[in-house]
Amino acid sequence: MNASLKALAAALLLGGSAMAMAANDGQARVNELLSSDPQFHDTWQGVVKKEERLPEWVMNLSGDAEQMNTVQEDGDNYLVGPLCESRDTCKSDRLIVAVSLDRKDAYAMLVKVPAGLPADKSPTRHADYRFLGKPDQGMQDLLMEQLKKDPNWY
Repeated sequence: MNASLKALAAALLLGGSAMAMAANDGQARVNELLSSDPQFHDTWQGVVKKEERLPEWVMNLSGDAEQMNTVQEDGDNYLVGPLCESRDTCKSDRLIVAVSLDRKDAYAMLVKVPAGLPADKSPTRHADYRFLGKPDQGMQDLLMEQLKKDPNWY
């Protein structure tokens, strides 16, 4: 293999790993938070312990999750991301979670849409929203904005 071909191969390998690192961005997914951070486990238990009739996947933050993003609210940074019990249930049940970077504060919005809602009906108008963790109005707005970023939400 000549030197320029080796250099090209090395550049492709490095470029691929750089893209993988950029995609990961060093950030978490909602379904990894409880297992990766003992401090957050206590924080989340404080959010859900007094709530009634929460699904198991919400209590345990288990299921299908996308990458979380850093978002600022009232001068503080939060990791924010969605969680669904499974990809198939995402249209009818989803949780949007916001966690402070120090893991001491957590908020969530559970969104339920009636199962079997016809495609021509707007999920926004038929959804039931339940806030967890007693978020103030600014945090409620942040959670709603995250939901609106979903291209299937109208």
